[in-house]
Amino acid sequence: MINETILAIIIAFAISAILCPVVIPFLHKLKFGQQVRSDGPQAHLKKQGTPTMGGLVILSSIIITSLFYIRDYPKIIPILFVTVGFGIIGFLDDYIKIVMKRSEGLNPKQKLAGQIVITGIFVYYLMNSGEAGTLELIPFTGGFERGYYINLGILFIPFVFCVVLGTDNGVNFTDGLDGLCTSVTILVATFLTIVALGENSGISPITGAVVGSLLGFLLFNVYPARVFMGDTGSLALGGFVASSALMMQMPFFIPVVGLIYLVEVLSVILQVSYFKATKGKRIFKMAPIHHHFELCGWSETRVVAVFSITTAILCLVAYLGL
Repeated sequence: MINETILAIIIAFAISAILCPVVIPFLHKLKFGQQVRSDGPQAHLKKQGTPTMGGLVILSSIIITSLFYIRDYPKIIPILFVTVGFGIIGFLDDYIKIVMKRSEGLNPKQKLAGQIVITGIFVYYLMNSGEAGTLELIPFTGGFERGYYINLGILFIPFVFCVVLGTDNGVNFTDGLDGLCTSVTILVATFLTIVALGENSGISPITGAVVGSLLGFLLFNVYPARVFMGDTGSLALGGFVASSALMMQMPFFIPVVGLIYLVEVLSVILQVSYFKATKGKRIFKMAPIHHHFELCGWSETRVVAVFSITTAILCLVAYLGL
């Protein structure tokens, strides 16, 4: 399986790296440009008009690569379903914001309804396929063979919804600086790939495909970015991380390897809650928290480097917990 996974990484990387130079001018021509928030860091104003919806490249690379492996590795199908499903929601959101010029995009109820439907189908699969079940591994208790598993029983249903929706929003909030979400998720996907290979879980071709597609995309998304992934990419990646972890019965590892995602979400929740409670006061200079560091004087590249290094270390820590 190692050879197949390496090949999946190479194929996905090649597809992504080849598609970007083709898709970017096309997005330019269609004027699918990023709309930069006026109240954000002033340095971001120069990004106005940079093509977004680059997540189409990421999704295309993952889908095409996965098609080579679906027959021999059917366990990748539910992960692909969640990844593409959330990607479609993100695409609709991007399309409404950019093409139809409605700054809100999908309203919160529409977006949540779509996420609930996709997650509900995934929950039904997990509970009835016999591939995962309601047992979840507790980190740092001895690993897959000797570790302690908690049986969530009926609580498994709301638990999965919390994991999927929470992770998806976390990845979405992390997509705010050139290469940030891409770099962090490459490391998380690499961790998932290594674990999938070690446990022979049958999903490493798609986790490897995500690694390869993001590596190819990063060539054009690194500062100064020539393309952004948009909600098309970030929502798809959130669905991928959550569904992959759940398929391997290790969702409790997400707060460890994906701590950056969690901090990004919490910074927004804390900022909004504190602002309302104090009638205008703020905890951070700006949320999500990566913008706070920018306004503290950090460069984009420094924020991305620190967040990526933090994620790399956390992935090593999580590996010790297996």
